[in-house]
Amino acid sequence: MLEVPVDYAAPHGRKIKIKLNRLPATAPKDKQQGPILLNPGGPGDSGLWMPAYISGKVPADVASTYDWIGFDPRGTNGSDPHVVCDAHYFDAERPDYQVSQGTSKAWLKKAAGYAADCAADWSWLMPHMTTVDNARDMDSIRRALGVPKINFYGGSWGTSLGSTYGQLFPSHVRRMVLDSIVGPTISWYDHNILQDKEHQRRFDAFAAWAAKADGVYHLGTDAAAVQKAYAQVEDALRKEPVDAAPAPGKIGPAEFEDTFYGGGYNFLRWPRMATVLSAYLTQHDTRPLNIAYNKYAAPGSDDGTFPAYNAAQCTENAWPRDWEVWKKDQAKVNATAPFYTYNNMWYNAACMFWPYQGNQAGRLKITGKGLPPVLLFQATEDAATPYEGGLAMHDALPGSKLVVQNGGSFHEILFHDNPCLDDTFTAYLRDGSLPEGKGRIAKTCAPEADPAPVFVTPPPATAKALTADADAARLAPGDPEAVHGVLR
Repeated sequence: MLEVPVDYAAPHGRKIKIKLNRLPATAPKDKQQGPILLNPGGPGDSGLWMPAYISGKVPADVASTYDWIGFDPRGTNGSDPHVVCDAHYFDAERPDYQVSQGTSKAWLKKAAGYAADCAADWSWLMPHMTTVDNARDMDSIRRALGVPKINFYGGSWGTSLGSTYGQLFPSHVRRMVLDSIVGPTISWYDHNILQDKEHQRRFDAFAAWAAKADGVYHLGTDAAAVQKAYAQVEDALRKEPVDAAPAPGKIGPAEFEDTFYGGGYNFLRWPRMATVLSAYLTQHDTRPLNIAYNKYAAPGSDDGTFPAYNAAQCTENAWPRDWEVWKKDQAKVNATAPFYTYNNMWYNAACMFWPYQGNQAGRLKITGKGLPPVLLFQATEDAATPYEGGLAMHDALPGSKLVVQNGGSFHEILFHDNPCLDDTFTAYLRDGSLPEGKGRIAKTCAPEADPAPVFVTPPPATAKALTADADAARLAPGDPEAVHGVLR
């Protein structure tokens, strides 16, 4: 645990603690390359799993030269305090996301209540949980380690964290890797609209994939039929929700959408998603839906990293305060991207009421001045951090090198056993080597193959194997269906 100031403008004031872990370098001293701090995104996700996992994905002769440092961002997970605004905010069954179902007043009340709960209990900390605050914590970690420079790997929101650290402390950066990149200038509100459009593209891709496998799933032979099947199941759940056990409550339309949107982050979920629809519609079997919900979307024991998510995103930009503005804007997006728009809107609606938004200590202008060359990775079909962000970050960081996975869709594209990507990362960590391409895109890599269409049969005694504990909504880092760096 590392003690840091709540407010870096008052360094001798109230303190909080950051939880860290370290996998030490084992190479001879003269071969060691210092600490590499690791962040998976969120905002607010734990990084404590990362040292063992990522170092295990790197050849031993390189991994042994670094001290691998994981940490829990301020206010989250094992850091002290662990902020909880409303432990039951995500409990099922939640109001329907679709405004056509007449639930807008319920959601506005729920979102306003959440913002008020955060302010009531955590007003002393909430204004100080921005990306800048977290970046300053990283420099506190550097000082505690007693080193002049750090290395860094960050994915998703971790790319904002890394670029912010580099802007504040360029002379303290040795090497930096940013994977699945948030554009450095876009507002969070506008970023969500980009996400909506990209998630629709990924859902369309899923539907086309499932249609080609009609012999397995029997959902129809064209994408429109598969999308109709999705709508049929959601509509049925409006009339008759499904038992969520072992998670509490019922799986209604909101929980159903939450179960499916992660397919835009990781297409290895597609077989299970298609199985859910097929089993429900062709066999009247709700077990695959129950399993998928508990595996992907069931809440933990409290509101998890949601306080940190709101504290960063709501505080760093001035969001529209008028529901009529949101309603008009989102209706336009929903007209062409209905899969995710209203789900995403209500997830972010607390920002409409957030008392600390527009804090000038929020997102910094990123210029890259004084930074060494930064290595960037971006997939063209990433739904959570759309492709434009990778291009914009490359343009903002002189000397950076951008590696693009053309047709790739993983959110965080490293460590999926793609040699073109992973070997580039390894070479940079080994000796600072960068791709030699001179254009805007320095290197292009091919995507992974689509998953094989298989019907995912429920295992025996499934309910006994599932838990609705704190990590039920996240998979183990080694699970191929895992989603990390979730920037909603």
